[in-house]
Amino acid sequence: MLAAQGYCRVAGVDEVGRGPLAGPVVAAAVILPSDFDATWLGLVRDSKQLTGLTREFLYRHILEAALSVSVGMCDSRTIDRRGIVAATRLAMKSAVDQLQPPAESLLIDYMTLPDIRLPQKPITHGDGLCLSIACASIVAKVTRDHLMVEVDDAYPGYGFRKHKGYGTPEHFTCLRRLGPCPVHRRSFRPVRDMV
Repeated sequence: MLAAQGYCRVAGVDEVGRGPLAGPVVAAAVILPSDFDATWLGLVRDSKQLTGLTREFLYRHILEAALSVSVGMCDSRTIDRRGIVAATRLAMKSAVDQLQPPAESLLIDYMTLPDIRLPQKPITHGDGLCLSIACASIVAKVTRDHLMVEVDDAYPGYGFRKHKGYGTPEHFTCLRRLGPCPVHRRSFRPVRDMV
C-alpha cells in the first residue's frame, strides 16, 4: 500500500467514542516500525473484539514498540457544537499533528482528513484489516476507558466506570434519576430531550 510507494512512516489512525451519550471522542495515531514483528501481534485486532485485560496488555506493548504514538480528543461540548463527525476529524487531526517523528502518510479507519496534507487511504473496517489501525483502535479505547474511570470519580452515580458513557439500560436509569451532568452530550438523544 503506502509503504510500497516508499513512505516509511505510515500512521494508522482510528477513533473510539462516537456513539456514547457522554464523554469525549478519542482518536489515536500509531506508527509501527517497518517489518515489525513481535510475539503479541497475533492478539491485535479491532479493540471492540478484545477483553479489557487483553487491551491493557496490548496497549503497554504498543506504546513500547511503536516509533510514534499520539492521542487527540474532543470533549462533549465540542461534539455538541461541531457535530460528531467534525469532532471526530478534529480528534484525529490532533493525534496526527502530535506524532513525533511525524507521519509521512496515513491509513485511516473509514474516514479521510481533508485538513491534513499527507497522502492518506481510508480503509472500510480498517481496524479489522490493518495492523497499525488496529493498534490505534486499542490505544484510543484504553485511553478513553481510563478517562471515563476518572469521569466516574468526578461525577459519581452514573456508572461511567462500568458503561463508559454508552447508552446502556443502567445509564438510562441513572440519567432519568439524576439528569445530565457536564460531560453528557446535550445534542444526543435522550440527553437532548432531558435538557
